[in-house]
Amino acid sequence: AAVVLAAVDGGKVALVAGVTKAETGRIKAGELVNQVAQQVGGRGGGRPDMAQAGGSQPDKLDAALAAVPDWVREQLAAHGTA
Repeated sequence: AAVVLAAVDGGKVALVAGVTKAETGRIKAGELVNQVAQQVGGRGGGRPDMAQAGGSQPDKLDAALAAVPDWVREQLAAHGTA
């Protein structure tokens, strides 16, 4: 399982991504959080199972989060599971 949490405070975006350890061979939390962060004008990093990021464009957050399921499906397909 994978999850992305987001909050907006004072015009800044805070992101946290988590991936169950059983799935980190196929999905890395750092890659996931960066995928979202890049779309909101930020970047981040962390461990394969937990990562955080920030951004400066909260107006783009809804679209960035809406793209997460497709990104996860692409990663699973690339690693042999859809």
